[in-house]
Amino acid sequence: MSSEIHATAIVADGARLGEGCRVGPYCVIGPKATLGNRVVLESHVVVDGDTTIGDDTHVFPFASIGHIPQDLKFHGENSRLVIGARNRIREYVTMNPGTEGGGLVTTIGDDCLFMASSHVAHDCHIGNHVILVNNATVGGHCTIGDFAILGGISAVHQFVRIGEHAFIGGMSGAENDVIPFGTVIGARGGLAGLNIVGLKRRGFERDRIHALRHAYKKLFAEEGTLTERVELVAREFAGEPLVQKVVDFIRAESGRSLCTPRSLDD
Repeated sequence: MSSEIHATAIVADGARLGEGCRVGPYCVIGPKATLGNRVVLESHVVVDGDTTIGDDTHVFPFASIGHIPQDLKFHGENSRLVIGARNRIREYVTMNPGTEGGGLVTTIGDDCLFMASSHVAHDCHIGNHVILVNNATVGGHCTIGDFAILGGISAVHQFVRIGEHAFIGGMSGAENDVIPFGTVIGARGGLAGLNIVGLKRRGFERDRIHALRHAYKKLFAEEGTLTERVELVAREFAGEPLVQKVVDFIRAESGRSLCTPRSLDD
């Protein structure tokens, strides 16, 4: 099954296209780019750099994929952008490859939706089934867990970790690490509880959600230090896998502080 390339598209020598690709009008594909099978580039898409796009991914007009990072420390080192399968990358989305200071690679998982004008910076690692709503921005060196949702016009600070199934509200800023299943709201976002709606929609059992809610209250109680509360919750909820995900996330090494509950008026 051959690829379909519009007469006005420019495909550089060295670019590799899988079977059944469709490259629309005025697209530009650089010499180091690799497109998997059945990738669709609508009109005016640019794919540059050492970029790999996985099977069945659909890229919409005016997306800029794989151009050099927006990082003044970047000095032309060989770095990569690796995009998984079945992603939907909408209009004006920008994604940058890695840098020497961040491992030389940016990775995107499978089955994600990047809505119009969203941005993934250098050295980020985006999980599977992640959604970036319109104009959501992820700074460099961030890690976004599976099934996380970043609301419209939200922003994630450099080096921040967003846990799996977390939800960042529209027009919110995440400047510190967000626990799995957490919800963040506010310009300087504070933890506003758990993503209960998301957990229910994804079929988590009622007992698991109930245990998670109890653990959340204990983790962010006023008594004791956070370290003490984490150890207490780890022992008390040893058999609860969702709670242990939160505990492991908090225990993991990080360059950022942990996002904690606070008043929305702060």
